[in-house]
Order: sequence, then structure tokens, then C-alpha cells
Amino acid sequence: MTITIIGLGPGDPRHLTREAWELLSAAEEVWLRTAHHPTVAGLPDRVTIHAFDALYESAADFGEVYAAIARQVLRLGQRPQGVVYAVPGHPLVGESTVQQVLEGAREAGLDVCIVEGVSFVEPILTALEVDALEGLQIHDGIALASLHHPPLNPDLPAIVGQVYSQRVASDLKLTLMNQYPDDHPVALIHAAGTSGERVVHLPLYELDRQEVAHLTSLYVPPLEPVSSFEGLQETVAHLRGPDGCPWDQKQTHESLREGLLEETYEVVAAIDAGDLDGLREELGDLLLQIILQAQIATEEGDFQMPAVIAAIDAKLKRRHPHVWGNAVVNNERELLAQWEHLKHEERGEQSSLLDGVPALLPALQQAHTYGERVARVGFDWPRLEGVAGLVAAGLAAARVREELVELDEARTPEEVEAELGDLLFSIANWARHLGVDPETALRRANARFARRFRGLEALARQRGLDLAQMSLGEMDALWEEVKTASAAGSQ
Repeated sequence: MTITIIGLGPGDPRHLTREAWELLSAAEEVWLRTAHHPTVAGLPDRVTIHAFDALYESAADFGEVYAAIARQVLRLGQRPQGVVYAVPGHPLVGESTVQQVLEGAREAGLDVCIVEGVSFVEPILTALEVDALEGLQIHDGIALASLHHPPLNPDLPAIVGQVYSQRVASDLKLTLMNQYPDDHPVALIHAAGTSGERVVHLPLYELDRQEVAHLTSLYVPPLEPVSSFEGLQETVAHLRGPDGCPWDQKQTHESLREGLLEETYEVVAAIDAGDLDGLREELGDLLLQIILQAQIATEEGDFQMPAVIAAIDAKLKRRHPHVWGNAVVNNERELLAQWEHLKHEERGEQSSLLDGVPALLPALQQAHTYGERVARVGFDWPRLEGVAGLVAAGLAAARVREELVELDEARTPEEVEAELGDLLFSIANWARHLGVDPETALRRANARFARRFRGLEALARQRGLDLAQMSLGEMDALWEEVKTASAAGSQ
């Protein structure tokens, strides 16, 4: 009892291997995954042909089709004469049924003989004059089309098979556009290895505007210059290597600490300024800091970047059971409650809601975050919409006024510091009820102050005035001029 799986090649009967031809010629019957393949017309005349194409009509999706085919092949393989099963291309390139047959045969104790065939890849390499050893990636178009981001290294070329319909082409285009520019040059290869072979070069955004069929594949050239995460890791590893840069070689986790903080604030500054070009550059600088930290850990045998990525990926999926599971949430409040419950499970019974809030956060941001955390379990004024929401914000404002009174009554430096801290904490809580991030509000207030004071200095220089010799009233008059001019300019 043997299952013989034969690869029929890409489409031209001339591409059948000699071994495949001899086995097909000696067989009494052959079962085909599909008869819609050009090689079928060139099979030996005396062999009886059966095909599983009818299953494509009755099943709901390809998964069901392939599972049904595999079950039938396994059943046929249990006959004394076994079964000869033939598939397009190479049996181990893009053939889901073959993998399922192999798994089922192992469980059933059946022998499987695989007869290799030329896959769709080889004639594509010939048509495009591409060297497969230059990092070629091979992917299933149906699988890629179901994703939101392509698992492709953009520094390396890729061949995508099974681009057989406009729907697949459309979904595939959207997935690829999450990484490649809209006008990235690609190529559609039709019927590679047959007399009807055609190569159509086009920009990525036109992918779903072209005719495609069951023998259509896509070629995606690499981006230039280095654009991949792995490529940047190589650059950083080179800098840290023996022939790298002396400055980079001597860095440690601790020495990079300030740079990491600085680059983080540069990213925030670009966001606040609405500077998208600056944001792109600053995100790169921040990414460099992250990769440097991971490279140092790699060299010291502590951990590697895949472990970093695997941990955060697993955490995201674990904390989103409503996306990657069966949990149901009906509103943001339920979502936050679920999030906090999951984090509490991760940290253990003795954990605090405040665990994980960085000790080095700016104090105002830390106060805001503490308020958000405890509000998740109801330790807060009600956060409601409309009139009730205004009442809650009013209660928070009343707490601020209370703290102002207590600050006014403070007598010792220690009391003043404590009451001022309580006042600032209450202001952060008030801001949260108003829907304002206090750190952002203060940073923008700082920027306005700096801009206006520089305007005051410029106005004084224009009028030949010395700030050090001016009274507060005179400077205040200049300040009002600058504010008025600034307000008029913003209208």
C-alpha cells in the first residue's frame, strides 16, 4: 500500500521528468488534484485519468477542498494497489494537499513516494533572469492576501504564487502597500514555462487592474537602498563588530540611557510640531537606540531581537482576546476592565494597579497615568458625558480649589512642598476629566511662553531697549503687544 505523489511540472509536458513519465506510463490510473493544467494534455494515452475538480464546486473554501482531496487520496492509498496522485509543479511547492497526505500517511502507517517535478519557480527565474540564491523569497499569494502586513524582507526579491483571481490580486496589493511604495515596480508572470508565457511589468498600484488566471504569479523586486529591519540590524552589528566604529563598540546599556530618552523626546517633539518628515527621521533615531540595546544584549548572551519581538507579539495577542480569541467587549469601559484584569493575571495576586508605571516618567505625566489606572476600578469621580460629565469635572475643579487653600495655609517649606505637590496632582486629575493630557498641555504652554518671550526680546532689540534696565510694567506692556500680534497672526 503506497501513495505515489508525482509533480507534473509548471505546464509544458516537456518539463515532466523522466522518472515521472516512466511512472505515469506504467500506471493504470492517475488521480489529479485538478485537470485544469496544461501538462494533462500530454500525459500517456493509455492511463485512466481521474480528477478532484468536482470538489471545488461543492466545498465552501479551498481549505475544505484540500482537506477533502487529502482524505480521498489517503483512502485510495489504502487499497492493495495504492494510488498515484499527481499535482501541478513540484509536490512540495505550494501544495497543501500533499502536506496533509504526508501527515495522514504517517498516522496510518502508509508509505509515500514523492516524485519531484519542476515547480513554477524555475521558469519564472528564467523569464526574469533572476538568481534564486540572491535571497529569493517564495510566498503563497492567497496566504499573503489574507494578511495586513507582508512577512517579506523588502531588501530581497520575492515570488508570489497563486495570484489566480482579481480578488486575490486586490487584497494582495493592499497587503504589499503596507510595506512597499504604491508605485513600486512589480511584474506579473502568466503561464510561466508554457508556450503562452507572458511577463507584464507594472507599478504595484495597478496590480488588480490586470487580467490574472490560475497560472499567474507575481515578482516583487527589492527596495533600494537598505530598507529592512534585518538590514538595519546588520548595519548596527557591523558598527559594533571588530572592524566597526570605536564609539559604537564601547557603548553599554547604561551609556545609551540618556540618548534613548533624548530620542524619545525628539519623537514627541516632531509629533507635537506636526512635522511628518521630522517624525520619520526621529523614529529612525529611536529605532537605532532599540537595536543597539538588543545588539549589546546579543553580544553578552542575554537575549536576542527575536525574543524581544516574540514577547511583545505574544503580549499583544494575549491582551486582545476580543481580536485573537472569543472574548466580547461592548464599550471602552469593558475593554479597559478586561485589559486591567489580564495585566493583573500576568503580574500575580500581589501586584498593584500602579505597577508598570515608569518611575522616570515626567512627574505630571506620571500623575495623569496614576489617575487613569485607579479610575479603572472606580477610584475616581464619575466620568460621564453631558451634564453629568460637567458635574464630575466640577468636582475635580473643586478639589483643585481645596488644594489652593491648603497651599495658602502651609507654613513650613516641607508643608509648602507637600501641598504644592497635592495641587499639581489635583490639576492633573482635573485635566483628565476635561479630556486634556496635562503633559502635552504644559509642553505646549512652555512652547508658547518661549515663543512669546523671544518675541518680547526681539521687540526690545528693535526699540533699543535693555530688558535688564526695564521695569516689570514696561516689560509687561511689551508682552501684551507680542500676545496681541501672535493672536492676530493666528487668525
